[in-house]
Amino acid sequence: MNRIHHALRHLPVTALIGWLVIHSTAAAGADASSPTTRKSPDWLKRSVVYEIFPRNFSQPGDLNAITARLDELKNLGVDILWLMPVHPTGEQMKKGSIGSPFAVRDYYAINPDYGTTNDFKRLIDAAHKRDMKVIMDIVAGQTSWDSVLMEQHPEFYLKNAKGAIIPPDPAWTDVAGLNYANPAVRRYMIDMMKYWLTDFGVDGFRCDVTPTVPVDFWETAHAELEKINPQVIILADAGAKPALLHKAFDVDSSWAMVSTLDMVMSSLEPADYIKESWEHTDEQFPKGALHLRFTDNHEETRAVARYGVNGALAAQVLMLTLDGVPLFYNGMEVGDATESTDPALFEKMPVFWNPGGRPPLRDIYRDLIKLRKQNTAFYDGDVVWLTNSAPGEVVSFLRHDAKDEFLVLINLSSRPVTGSVELPVADGFKPVNISSRAYPVDTQPPDFEIKGYGWFIYHRSMP
Repeated sequence: MNRIHHALRHLPVTALIGWLVIHSTAAAGADASSPTTRKSPDWLKRSVVYEIFPRNFSQPGDLNAITARLDELKNLGVDILWLMPVHPTGEQMKKGSIGSPFAVRDYYAINPDYGTTNDFKRLIDAAHKRDMKVIMDIVAGQTSWDSVLMEQHPEFYLKNAKGAIIPPDPAWTDVAGLNYANPAVRRYMIDMMKYWLTDFGVDGFRCDVTPTVPVDFWETAHAELEKINPQVIILADAGAKPALLHKAFDVDSSWAMVSTLDMVMSSLEPADYIKESWEHTDEQFPKGALHLRFTDNHEETRAVARYGVNGALAAQVLMLTLDGVPLFYNGMEVGDATESTDPALFEKMPVFWNPGGRPPLRDIYRDLIKLRKQNTAFYDGDVVWLTNSAPGEVVSFLRHDAKDEFLVLINLSSRPVTGSVELPVADGFKPVNISSRAYPVDTQPPDFEIKGYGWFIYHRSMP
């Protein structure tokens, strides 16, 4: 959902940064009395999340087809499966021929097109046997117009001055808004999440359009869920709201970074705006705050369509080498270009698993994920941004801890670039071996020569 993100994506970066400054100031003021972030499970920052749209993940479009591919996802390096809503989809006022999965008809049921509750249990059990976790997408702010709640509890809904039920946003015509001023709504939603946690063993939730629901509800929900599973995780579908990570959520969405990246990849802003965006978020949030790092999801046109195949790869390398929790989406590892967002949210548009003309993306991503997991510098180390002589095209930074230091150079333009990077110490860097990655023989750090959308990762042991 999160329609506001699409508007923000098209702001000039200067306007975007200004918007963030205004809103982060307000958020910082609201959060000034609690300048900390919640302590999330240690395994979360080491994890890779994979978002699945069950309808479009396969031709059958069901849960069993996901279970059948778990070994592939495990081999890629996936730790957490994020399942977009698995509940029945509303028919009344639906968009498209099938309707949005975010227009939920029954929070306690499985979409019959996806299978049965037993199929869902089988998927979760199979994931757990592979040491993978499963989180459900929860749409807490609204339901479909033909929801079972509409009939049973019309008092649960937002209403206008005339007493008519309304959507949470006028543009969201396919859903009706829930009223969290009613304590019974809060109790119902928490009990519902407890049901999936206790009866099915899900490991957490991703909460759609989080800001449409009061923060104190999420704080109460998380506290109650932790009593059942102390390791439960909750992801916020929101950005630029530090208060959400104080008690309620373990990780949020780094929408500011995505918006900035879009501008850079479109050559509307220089590459060093990535650094500015990162630094702004770092100043805005308490130390230890976790952000979901992504280039592709169900709300965006596919990255390979926005950036081209090599550009999409370069962008995802950035997300895999920065701090935070990296995300993959529905066939991204093969360079799938099938539509996402509208119209794919409302139609059957399955992933094409064997596209041609691609580099060996799955092998490259597998190696990068392995590199990230095997080195604490990436998931628990510092990010040190470096100045280079091509700031319009190249981002350069170090990831390091007490033992290792990694130099990351990424050309976010289609132009070949030569230059140098300012390194505190340049000696000792060796190329990191990544599938199909060739390094120049006669150019060593601090100098670089990078083709369009090229990227290099170097390593040295700390003295």
